[in-house]
Amino acid sequence: MKQSLQLRTSQHLALTPQLQQSIRLLQLSTLELHQELETLLIENPMLERVDDALDSAVRLLADGTINNATQQSESEFAVAEKSEANGTEQATKTDNTDTNGDGETQISSEDDWSFEDAPISGTKNNDEEDGRPQLEAAQITLREYLLEQMRVTVREGRDRALIELIIDAIDENGYLCETLEDIHDSLPIDLCVEMEELQFALKMVQSFEPEGVGARSTTECLSLQIRRLPKIPFVTRRLALQIVEEHLALFAQRDFTKLRKLLQCDDEDLREAQCVIRMCNPKPGLAYSEGKSDYVVPDVVVKKMGDEWQVMLNRDVMPRLRVNQLYANLMKQQRGDGSLSPQLQEARWLIKNMRQRFDTILRVAQAIVERQYNFFTHGAVAMRPLVLREIADTLGLHESTISRVTTQKYMLTPHGMFELKYFFGSHVATEAGGEASSTAIRALIKQLIGEEDQKKPLSDSKIADILGEQGMVIARRTVAKYREALKIPPVSLRKSL
Repeated sequence: MKQSLQLRTSQHLALTPQLQQSIRLLQLSTLELHQELETLLIENPMLERVDDALDSAVRLLADGTINNATQQSESEFAVAEKSEANGTEQATKTDNTDTNGDGETQISSEDDWSFEDAPISGTKNNDEEDGRPQLEAAQITLREYLLEQMRVTVREGRDRALIELIIDAIDENGYLCETLEDIHDSLPIDLCVEMEELQFALKMVQSFEPEGVGARSTTECLSLQIRRLPKIPFVTRRLALQIVEEHLALFAQRDFTKLRKLLQCDDEDLREAQCVIRMCNPKPGLAYSEGKSDYVVPDVVVKKMGDEWQVMLNRDVMPRLRVNQLYANLMKQQRGDGSLSPQLQEARWLIKNMRQRFDTILRVAQAIVERQYNFFTHGAVAMRPLVLREIADTLGLHESTISRVTTQKYMLTPHGMFELKYFFGSHVATEAGGEASSTAIRALIKQLIGEEDQKKPLSDSKIADILGEQGMVIARRTVAKYREALKIPPVSLRKSL
């Protein structure tokens, strides 16, 4: 076999670094985008951020007086920015990098990225408060709250030590996670601690606030709270205690027929006891937990302007970037050695890709609002079926691009905050030959259950029949799946007296 040279032409797609960065920025969430941006600002000296979260904050000196230099620097920055904008308007060349006859590098207006001309939200009125950072007060923990009560009520050092030992064994829900026998066995023998002393310490802890703390089971927790509830009739209190101590499983299953037979009471007495039990908290310690809520900041905001729905970008999540003018002028005057040229190009790529990211999000959001107009007007029951392919064909983008845009991007609407993927869903056939969105069907199921008679709740089969009367062909198991997705309990757990 002889060796030979052959010339062949073929087409292939090469992902340039700029394209890779554009794809990466597009799929990042708002939080991940700002984290990525902070890393790039540290690595690239040619890139700087104009918007500072602490620019509007008042800075204090050591003696407590206001630092006037801060306000002066802000005014100087505004004047410099205005003069820079005027100089940009007088420029005649618009290319990113251009070279004149002397070989100098010209810096274009695209090196700065702001959103002055874009339809964005987040403009502040004069009546609104300024964006000064506020310090969050430290939240007291359950252990600290119990120890504080112990210092006020108990004086003996030995009793304090045993009570603190019990408090250390309480979990975040307020329950004693260890038995008294295990605690007693873990103590040194030379301390001569009796079991009666531990029981007394536990009784003292159970007398503290919140009610029910230090319980060893759900039954004991509810029982402690019912005994301390004020202004409860004796008969009702006794019946509620009998339910939680002897028939708590039947009460959780809402088997009221069997409860009436065992307790030999009527519906009115059982209803009053049920109201007393519902006043209790089965997890009293969670009110002092250190869990923090996660807040979602919208990427786009939808508002109604006249008869139309307008989509605007949220200014609070859009960083303002620009090329560092100091280093750019050094390169313009050819004082540098050219080592910053790659960083300058990367900074321009980032500014361009950042602008393209938010432009794509805005276009996709506008296309969603146009197709889901009935949702914004009438609510979730008017949601229509929508797939990614439909938006991709309309905007001339790839389906994977639409998937990246709608992942972890949120839209603020008059009906609440929704992820962009919420507006996409499968369809269910109707008797008329049309299609109904699964989101609309879930909203109808939630509406039917919310309007049902609690004494005779609707079963999944009954809900399927009602939807069938409205022309929606849906099976009982599908109704059960949608109900579980909405975190709605079954019919047996929704029944009340």
